[in-house]
Amino acid sequence: MRSDTFFRLLLFLSGVFLLILLSAIFITLCLSSLPSLRSFGLFFVIGRSWNPISKKFGACPFLIGTFLTSTAALLISLPFSLSISILLGEYLNNRFFSAVFKSVIELLAGIPSVIYGFWGLFVLVPIVRWVELKIHAAPYGVGLLAASLVLSIMIIPYSAFLSIEILKLVPPEIKEAAYSLGATRYEVVKFVALPYSYSGIFGGVLLAFGRALGETMAVTMVIGNSDFLPKSFLSPGNTIASVIANEFTEAAGRLHLSSLIELGLILFVLTAVTNILGDFVVKRMSFQGS
Repeated sequence: MRSDTFFRLLLFLSGVFLLILLSAIFITLCLSSLPSLRSFGLFFVIGRSWNPISKKFGACPFLIGTFLTSTAALLISLPFSLSISILLGEYLNNRFFSAVFKSVIELLAGIPSVIYGFWGLFVLVPIVRWVELKIHAAPYGVGLLAASLVLSIMIIPYSAFLSIEILKLVPPEIKEAAYSLGATRYEVVKFVALPYSYSGIFGGVLLAFGRALGETMAVTMVIGNSDFLPKSFLSPGNTIASVIANEFTEAAGRLHLSSLIELGLILFVLTAVTNILGDFVVKRMSFQGS
């Protein structure tokens, strides 16, 4: 009885500590962003100019860059992650092959982002440049497309692992009932497993999207780091995370530093909302499955 009380107290104190830590981060970002908020207000979000020399700061190019790269990465990775999850969750019942594939997924998920950035810089960027030459576009190589490809590769293991766990929540009796009616494995996956897991897979997709929003090093190395609005998907650009990584240590003046911190505040809010929404959907699916 005493041990149960101790663990409950420990759980309560851990929750309070995490809540205090989260509040401290949010309050710090808000206070440090006050000079920028007072100077630009709403214009900071819709402003297109980012010029530290003239002290004009607008986050619109970085918001667009973040949204485009994250959304494109999600759309590119979704067919692959869903295929992997169906393969491991429904078709590869052999423990050896399943364990091997899962180990590969975990290894890919654990590779540091800077390694993905190096690989993208030396492998993907030349391929993108070759494609741009073939379609008679400006051969930048680096840009939104290269960043989206690197991001998609990075989030495939993450979203695939979540989808595998969601597919495992489908009650076996439902599948067995479908098999007893003469359904094939493909039909069971298409008409039983996927519809039952739809909300959970959607939640996993949102969590993967939240991870893509905040990715920094790999994107910084291949996106081109341009502070202007991208003219096309092949153009260089910047995301919120990449511009913070590039300019934070060299910020000249209080207003410049405050503007970068406000970018961090915007990214914090976007990531938090996305992760909370995705986590809510996954937990709801887990409750239904149990």
